[in-house]
Amino acid sequence: MSGPTTDWQPSERELARRRTRSRQRRHRVVVASTATVVVLGVLGAALVLSPGWPRVRATFLDWDHAKESLPSITEGFWINVKMFLVAEPLILVSGLALALIRQAHSAWLVPLRGLAVVYTDVVRGIPTLLLVFLFAFGMPALGLTGLPTSLFFWATTALVVSYSAYVAEVFRSGIESVHPSQLASAEALALSRAQTMRHVVVPQAVRRVVPPLLNDFVSLQKDTALVASVGLFDALYAAADYANYNFNYTPYLVAAVFFIAMTVPLARLCDVLARRLARRERAGAL
Repeated sequence: MSGPTTDWQPSERELARRRTRSRQRRHRVVVASTATVVVLGVLGAALVLSPGWPRVRATFLDWDHAKESLPSITEGFWINVKMFLVAEPLILVSGLALALIRQAHSAWLVPLRGLAVVYTDVVRGIPTLLLVFLFAFGMPALGLTGLPTSLFFWATTALVVSYSAYVAEVFRSGIESVHPSQLASAEALALSRAQTMRHVVVPQAVRRVVPPLLNDFVSLQKDTALVASVGLFDALYAAADYANYNFNYTPYLVAAVFFIAMTVPLARLCDVLARRLARRERAGAL
C-alpha cells in the first residue's frame, strides 16, 4: 500500500500568487499602521496643544488624587458588580417569561398576554433613571410588609423591571425568527404547544439572540451607575463625593476606567459570538 504523495510542488503561477498576496498583506499592514499613528498623533496634539490643556490636566489627570480616591471607588464599584450579578439572571428569567407569555395561544392566557404587552410598552417608555427614582423612593414609602427597604434592593429591582422589558423583546424576536416549518414538524410529531416551545423553538431562539443579549448586559453594567442618583454609595457616587470635597475631577476618570475594564471584555465577547454565529449560519449549521 503506497503512502501519500509528498513530492508535490506549487507551480510558478501559484508561487507568484503567494508572493502577490504577501506583498499586498504587508502593504495593508503598513498603511493601517501609518494611518493609526497619524490619527492618534493628530488627536493627541490637538488635545495637548489646546489652550486649556494645563488646567484640564491638573483637574482631571492628577495622579495623587487618583491614588487617594482609589480605595473608596473600588469599594463602591463592588456594589455595581454585585448589582449586575444579581440583576442579570433575574432579567433573563423574567424577560424569557414575558416573551413566552406574549407567544402563548391559549385563550386562558389572553389576560396575561395583554398585561405582558402593556408591561413592555409602558416600561420601555419610562427612562431607566426615572424608574430608579420611583422604586428607590416610592416603594419603601408604601410600607409593604416582608420586603426590605434598602436602596440596593429597590434600585436593583428598578433595573430588573426596566431591562426585562427590553430583553423580553429580544427573546420574542428570536422566537419569531424560527421558521414556521419547525413548528409544523413538531405538530406532525404530536408535540404539544408547550413541548414545541420547550424542545424546538426556545433552544434555537436563545442561541440566535445571545449576541444582542450580551449587548444589553453591557449596557446594564454601565446603567448600574444610575443608582448614584438616589444616594447609593457606588463607584460614581464615591467619585462624586471625593470630587466635591477636594474640587478635583480625577476620581471620575478613575471610575470610568473601572467601567471600561468591565464592559470592554463583554463587548469583545459579543463580537466573537456574532462572528461565530455568522460562520455557522453560512455553513448551514443553524
